[in-house]
Amino acid sequence: MLRIGYDARQLYNNFTGPGSYSRTLLSNLAEYFPDNAYFLYTPHLTKNEETQFFLNSALYNTQLPRRRGAGLIWQRFGIKRDLKRQRIQLFHGLNQALPFGMSKTDIKSVVTVHDLAFKHFPGQYPFHQRLALDLQLKYACQEADHIVAISENTRQDLLRFYEVSPGKVSVIYQSCHERYMQERSNKTLETVRKRYNLPKDYILSVGMIIPRKNLSGVIRALSILPEEERLPLVIVGKGPKHKQQIQRLARQSGLGDCIHFVNVGFNDLPAVYQNASLFVYPSFYEGFGIPILEALFSKVPVLASNTSSLPEAGGPGAHLVDPNQPEQIAEGIRKMLTDTEYQERLVNAGFEHAQQFRGEPLAEKMIDLYEDLIGEEYLMPEQIT
Repeated sequence: MLRIGYDARQLYNNFTGPGSYSRTLLSNLAEYFPDNAYFLYTPHLTKNEETQFFLNSALYNTQLPRRRGAGLIWQRFGIKRDLKRQRIQLFHGLNQALPFGMSKTDIKSVVTVHDLAFKHFPGQYPFHQRLALDLQLKYACQEADHIVAISENTRQDLLRFYEVSPGKVSVIYQSCHERYMQERSNKTLETVRKRYNLPKDYILSVGMIIPRKNLSGVIRALSILPEEERLPLVIVGKGPKHKQQIQRLARQSGLGDCIHFVNVGFNDLPAVYQNASLFVYPSFYEGFGIPILEALFSKVPVLASNTSSLPEAGGPGAHLVDPNQPEQIAEGIRKMLTDTEYQERLVNAGFEHAQQFRGEPLAEKMIDLYEDLIGEEYLMPEQIT
């Protein structure tokens, strides 16, 4: 039995990419390797339908600071005392950070790196945030016994920006929640469509509403298309500041009535995917792009960018475009909505491509890495084969 500790801040408090990564990884690890002890360390937590599973399950030990208000200090420094007291063999920082001084303990450490967006788009981050992210990641890369990159693109970014030894970084892809792998009945699809007042046919976008996601490119692409070739655009995501800019651009483009912003419950989102005619994700940069994987499992044709990690995530199931060219996005939308043979080919290729991202083989790769780092002398006899 391994005793593994995790930085669970994102698992319990983030409901975008890093949080989804943490929850999916931990649920898969416990499902396929239930004999290990999983300790989840967080300075605070949010209780909702996504996190309740981890709070209710006997497979996880959720740990909070013993002193109220300890928060950041505990997370950065005090947590080491708890790790030693609970005989943790390996600590995994799930979001580009590690506690200070881990290398001075006998506890092995792994850090997951999602993306280096702050390096590629520094203007979209305040200076103090950019500096903090850089110092935090630089330290984690130096301190960790091993680094997990969620894509080959992220791995190459680490080699480029931080000169990390290539042998210290492994690519272990992420999966998505199993709810996206389950086909919904026609009755459920129609119920969800009516619940959110969705159009009968629509193009879907899922993700944070920030400039990097390039929703403005989608709006400009739709404005290029003749009216009879357009479908309404349903946008699921948060980001009130940029949302107003998108709404303004849509009105200026004569598309105000075609844009629908929707807040969707976690358990309803698979049906929203499966109801869609097309999924668009022409982001300028991603560490991986979980929504693409969710769409592939939902058997929805995908249009994505030809940049960063998106070709890795979409594989042969995605129609790739230059995100800087609205004309390319428009032509891709037109082709995918009108050429049913091409659409079917993408869906089939995408679903097949997605199978490599199922939870069990990825969880197995992570456990193999843990065991390699801990070493055979610290494993129980039944774990050594």
